[in-house]
Amino acid sequence: MTALNEWVGGARPKTLLAAIAPVLVGTSLAGVSFNPVRALLALIVSLALQIAVNYANDYSDGIKGIDEDRIGPIRLVGQKLATPRAVKNAAYIFFLIAAVAGLTLALQTSLWLILVGAIAILAAWTYTGGPKPYGYSALGEVSVFLFFGLVATAGSYYVQSQEITFASLMLSVPIGALACAILGLNNLRDLEKDKISKKNTLAVILGDRSARIFYVLLLMIAHVASIIATFASPYILFTLVLLPVSGRLSRTVLDGAKGKALIPLLGNTGKLQMGFAFFISIALFASSR
Repeated sequence: MTALNEWVGGARPKTLLAAIAPVLVGTSLAGVSFNPVRALLALIVSLALQIAVNYANDYSDGIKGIDEDRIGPIRLVGQKLATPRAVKNAAYIFFLIAAVAGLTLALQTSLWLILVGAIAILAAWTYTGGPKPYGYSALGEVSVFLFFGLVATAGSYYVQSQEITFASLMLSVPIGALACAILGLNNLRDLEKDKISKKNTLAVILGDRSARIFYVLLLMIAHVASIIATFASPYILFTLVLLPVSGRLSRTVLDGAKGKALIPLLGNTGKLQMGFAFFISIALFASSR
């Protein structure tokens, strides 16, 4: 029987910061008059989708034998810690939680959110699942930017205000870029094994050196986009205090860190994203008073 700590590990809790950050920024853009119930529902949707996609990936990669002898977090199916059926059911449960919370939000705001939610769930499942998983065709970063950047950030603002603004889209760029950086680093860690398994992630397509440069470019995009977004609040400039963190991460990646040496960088990139979300959110709240 699978232990609770193994299920928690399989949910990959360190990735959950990427689900919290966009909701925090999108909600903060609504200002001090935000609706806490809608904010909570948006957070549940985002977290449940992140956990669901983690279990779904564990299931899909595990039954294909791709997750055997991997570096990094627990693989429930690949390490035979849980049956494929149990892991698939866990993914379904969290997809259901996301769907129920999303439907509640849609009934309070716009029924169009039902369609958006359905597309998000389909994208989460087909990332590594189904006959033609797009995560094996170098499209993972595109999906992450769209759903954990644009949709999650602008969507969190939309459920508060019932509108999509240029500011909500612009503020989704640093959050989405850093979410892509987390995935890109994950794929860089697994590059050699993915190449053997014919899992054509963007890192495999780009090659080792270019994948490292791409990671640094994503961090640069996050900083540049934040500077541009100062039209929403001049206090967003405080994100520049994170430049030294970005610099240290970039140097370590460009210096050739591999395998297990990349694991702490994944956590630190998640913390960097939360740092951006924190400073942006404080700036937006300060400007809304």
